Amino acid sequence: MDKLVFSNEKLADFARWLKVICEPNRLLLLEKIIEGVQCNCELGGALQMAPNLISHHLSVLREAGLIEAERDPIDARWVYYSINPKAMEELRALFGDFFDTNRIQARRLSCGPQVTEEQRLSLMRMTK
Repeated sequence: MDKLVFSNEKLADFARWLKVICEPNRLLLLEKIIEGVQCNCELGGALQMAPNLISHHLSVLREAGLIEAERDPIDARWVYYSINPKAMEELRALFGDFFDTNRIQARRLSCGPQVTEEQRLSLMRMTK
């Protein structure tokens, strides 16, 4: 695998995802919705959370694009939540790429007592 270098933009995107999923209640909601389409009452009953707390976390997950909401065509008070597979795949790929152990590099001596004069001069030439 080629060495991956993450741009500032990619790292900012990664941090945005981390902020969304770092909240334990959101992970619980995601886990439940991954099991299948769920409505508010099913989520509340299974997770024992207050309705306003569920609504807040569902809103964050929706804004991030991880879940989709669909109102019942007969009674619009009912909202059904499902996983957005495309967003989940993007998240999985990003985490896989970032935490890929093939990215780990050996320490390149550029300072300290172990650097030879030849290495120091070579590094100076590369930075010019």
